[in-house]
Amino acid sequence: MARRFKRGVSSACAIALALLATCGVSSAQESALFVSVGDTARAPIGWVEFCAEQKSECAGKAAAPRDVVLTPKAWTDLIQVNNWVNDKIKPVTDLEHWGVVERWNYPDDGYGDCEDYVLLKRRMLIKAGWPREALLVTVVRDKKGEGHAVLTVKTDKGDFILDNQAEDVLLWSDTGYRFVKRQSQSDQNVWVALGDPRPASATASAR
Repeated sequence: MARRFKRGVSSACAIALALLATCGVSSAQESALFVSVGDTARAPIGWVEFCAEQKSECAGKAAAPRDVVLTPKAWTDLIQVNNWVNDKIKPVTDLEHWGVVERWNYPDDGYGDCEDYVLLKRRMLIKAGWPREALLVTVVRDKKGEGHAVLTVKTDKGDFILDNQAEDVLLWSDTGYRFVKRQSQSDQNVWVALGDPRPASATASAR
């Protein structure tokens, strides 16, 4: 959870290739673009306690799900926010930072754990005009089988992942993670289980 990587700015060519890669796919291939959503799940205790402390951040009524149209400009903005947060925030565990095993908070002092990176990226994108319904805090099991938090960005080209443990913004199915649960698109305080159709070997490889 406490790793981060330096990232360079992607070229216009790389951006175009990333967007074109999802065009003209078959229905079978399309299933790998979007993670399947299951039944309602229990919200992480970190989110519950965060909302108790930051009531205004969790307020709001249910809304219709919205996906971002992933234009080259939107892709560039996404990468810039992801790079900035990963470069500016220094990784530290909650125990080292707060003296407790689990606490979700904005890393306003420049230090944070994986979920704090996620919260800051989400806040920056919302302030930049991105719809909250497309920015979903997500719980996964990483390649070591450990709990980890990432930000899922719902787009018309697929579910893309912003992660403090990866160099690039990746399609969810390219992360090597097992997806457990995330916020509902319609209500940020409702969490839903995620069905990962890939075999376990695809998400359990060691780094």
